[in-house]
Amino acid sequence: MTPEDVLTRLERLRAMDAPTHGGHLLSYVYDSGRPDLDEVAAGAIRAMQPVNGLDPTTFRSVAVIEREVVDFARGVFHADADVTGTATSGGTESCLLAVKTARDAWRARGGQGRPRLLAPISVHAAFRKAAALFDLDLDLVGVDPDGGRADAAVLAARLGADVALAVVSAPSYPHAALDPVPDVAAACRAAGVDLHVDACIGGFALAFWPDGAPGAAATDWDFAVPGVTSLSADLHKYGYAPKGVSVLLQRGRERQRHQWFATSSWPGYPVVNATLLGSRSAGPLAAAWAIIQVLGVDGFRDLIGRTARAAAAIVAAVGRIDGLRVVGVPTGPMVAVAADETDPARRVDPHLWADAMGAHGFAVQMQPACAQPAGAGLPATAHMTVTPVTERVIDELVAAASAAADEVRGRAHLDGAALAAGLLGDQVGASAGAIDPEAAVRILEAAGLLRPEGLGAMAPVLALVEALPSPLVERLLIELLAAGLER
Repeated sequence: MTPEDVLTRLERLRAMDAPTHGGHLLSYVYDSGRPDLDEVAAGAIRAMQPVNGLDPTTFRSVAVIEREVVDFARGVFHADADVTGTATSGGTESCLLAVKTARDAWRARGGQGRPRLLAPISVHAAFRKAAALFDLDLDLVGVDPDGGRADAAVLAARLGADVALAVVSAPSYPHAALDPVPDVAAACRAAGVDLHVDACIGGFALAFWPDGAPGAAATDWDFAVPGVTSLSADLHKYGYAPKGVSVLLQRGRERQRHQWFATSSWPGYPVVNATLLGSRSAGPLAAAWAIIQVLGVDGFRDLIGRTARAAAAIVAAVGRIDGLRVVGVPTGPMVAVAADETDPARRVDPHLWADAMGAHGFAVQMQPACAQPAGAGLPATAHMTVTPVTERVIDELVAAASAAADEVRGRAHLDGAALAAGLLGDQVGASAGAIDPEAAVRILEAAGLLRPEGLGAMAPVLALVEALPSPLVERLLIELLAAGLER
């Protein structure tokens, strides 16, 4: 193939994707609506394409760019001279490194045995991954079922000498709830426990949110709060950079050094890494740096102002739709929508509504109902991530939301147990380990989830997620993606 043939085929493959620009995809992408930012990011990536971020002594540009990006983040998040930081490949890596650092710092302070990672159930799934990878017990506590916010007193009561790290969100992904950072930080400080603020999705939005606008943080939540020992925030979200670049800030240089890995005891070159990756592209980091230079503080405020106006308009519009409600009081650039159960005949199921929104040209993410460790469960929701470009299509979005609600109003939430019984029969109660890849594929094919054209309506999938045991769901989801990639 010629280079032109390759690029032509790539264009055809990209046509299979959801639209990344224009405001119709309300998850996964963060469209600034400014083509000049896309261009400067592409130029920065091209300039850094051959550079290996592994060794900033060889590629000194990487050291300068990373330092300037971290310094920008330090300023944004009210960090003093004792806070240092690192650029990572994304929010998951930032969260993993925060947990690894805290675990090793806990051990250095004399911690024995297997430590705990304490967090609300709403904490991002990356922390579940971190607990599994770094061998911590995951101790999750429930949140307010009406708004998704953690209870500081409940978290404080769970603190102990075996807690290596407590985590709160600013805001949480599922419900855009700002956890009570000052209260939890005070309790952690008194108990001598490290506290991480996960601001991966919303940090760079909250930092520039218009004062007094709906969605503004009511309290301090970053390094302005004594007792916050680390914070993660993604530049490939509301920093508008391409995937993947994030920052992890840590309070205390000695503590932060537990993040690093170094070895000089093998026959090759000495290896010293601040991140999980060794060789890594410097392109996304350079793109983030370039966008920061172009936007400056005023540019960020302008883009986040547009986001804030669009988010407020969505909240107001949902409030006018009979049968739907906004979950809690959203903080920052996300909105979660649930059914208003006041009148069952008028309720709008959020998953059926999200599928109907897709038919109107808007991709809305579904979130399953969720049991909690204690107390009331969390409702099924639909989730919308708002970006600056959303403001351009807000009238179209509001009209689609109303029309979609009219189309599904009064329809019951899908019965996942009945669907599961029809698909799995006596395998409904099977353990995840009892289902091999071939059996999993047969189940997925029977459910119509391995079609060449991809997934159709997602509400039935979410109903199965809600009904089946989590280990079985996770086993099937792994096979759904793995088998799909192999076909």
